[in-house]
Amino acid sequence: MRFKLTLAVAVTFAFAGSTATSATSPRPVYQPPQSYYLALGDSIAYGFQPTKKPGARPSAFATGYVDVFTASLRKLSPGLKIVNYGCPGESTVTFTRGGCPAFADGFKLHDAFRGSQLAAALSFLRAHSGQVSPITLTLWGNDWFPLLLDKCKGAVACVRKHAQSATASFASRLTSILQRLRAAAPGAEIIVTGAWNPDPNQLEQLRSVYRSLDLAIARAATASRARTAKSLAVFNPPGSVGTQRARLCSLTFICSKGDPHPTDAGYRAMARAFMTASGYPVK
Repeated sequence: MRFKLTLAVAVTFAFAGSTATSATSPRPVYQPPQSYYLALGDSIAYGFQPTKKPGARPSAFATGYVDVFTASLRKLSPGLKIVNYGCPGESTVTFTRGGCPAFADGFKLHDAFRGSQLAAALSFLRAHSGQVSPITLTLWGNDWFPLLLDKCKGAVACVRKHAQSATASFASRLTSILQRLRAAAPGAEIIVTGAWNPDPNQLEQLRSVYRSLDLAIARAATASRARTAKSLAVFNPPGSVGTQRARLCSLTFICSKGDPHPTDAGYRAMARAFMTASGYPVK
């Protein structure tokens, strides 16, 4: 994600689990950390935060979930190397075709690539066959928020009307991406970020919409024997709207700066969700 949400309006930016599987679903791949951890996706994978100065170097963004998750993985595999292709503004469309908006904005990436992020990922996996695990993928915000904000202007009735078709189109693209990653890395553990509602003013009104979006992500992951980090439970936990609003204000910058990207605490919580999803032992 790479968007800014001023409590109702945004400028473009970054429960599944058991219900997404059945007795006949293939079990997700389990593989301990190997030589490389490949992080893919948008500004959430990049570790973006609005508190950094414009033009800040990539090294300034060092508290994202990828960084925290890497620290945990290195307790299991001390020599693990991280390759982070996360590109702010990336959607499933640009991920596949190229043209990540961060390039036009002059963003420098943690690990640069040419062409599409998918092509770069597949090239890296081919060049390091059997050496990459885990792979994490965060892609949904820049697919979803154009509907919520550009087309519907935050109107709940409009979002509900178009959510099903938008979710289906997004899920089809995500499924294709995961299938290609799985084909290139059949033995790697792949973990996908689930969706959550970043708007504290529409938590109740859009609860079912975000649950459906999150479930679609989980189903796409299951189809490619990937795992899902349950972000909905992190940012929109069970309980009252007041409890959920307080959680969003604590774990994101939405209340302090009108920006939904995670705070350090939010990224740490995401990393814990990834660790839980991975099945790796905690040290």
